Amino acid sequence: MSEPRWLDAAQQHDWRAFVDGSTRLSEIMDRDLKSKHGLSISEYEILVRLSEAPDRRLRMAELADNASQSRSRLSHTCSRLESKGLVSRDNCPNDKRGVYANLTAEGYAALERAARDHVETVRTFFVDVIEPEDLAAIGRAFTAVIKRIAESG
Repeated sequence: MSEPRWLDAAQQHDWRAFVDGSTRLSEIMDRDLKSKHGLSISEYEILVRLSEAPDRRLRMAELADNASQSRSRLSHTCSRLESKGLVSRDNCPNDKRGVYANLTAEGYAALERAARDHVETVRTFFVDVIEPEDLAAIGRAFTAVIKRIAESG
């Protein structure tokens, strides 16, 4: 077995800063959305993805990919959103196995309310504390990460 390509001290520092910072940022966003709007960060992300889709609807499989959730987890999350009246689901007319998730008018209104607070949290704890050139570098870096992950299957 070959020796792993260990991280040097600077790489280890940067990796840990990323892990710790992204975990804490996710916790803050989740806490704020729950306390102010009764939504988890994963529920919010589903509402966002549906709001951006044509006719505010997506097939569940596509929504799972877009929202970076497993199909099983997405199904449970959509069930919670359905019970709140924020999402509805229906069968695809041309594919008996396919199911659409639809953003309801109530879901869109809830998203509009939550987005105002959420963007402020993102600005306060992320955008406003990072220099513009560093923010652009983060965008480029994670575009490359997403591409590598997609290529790996």
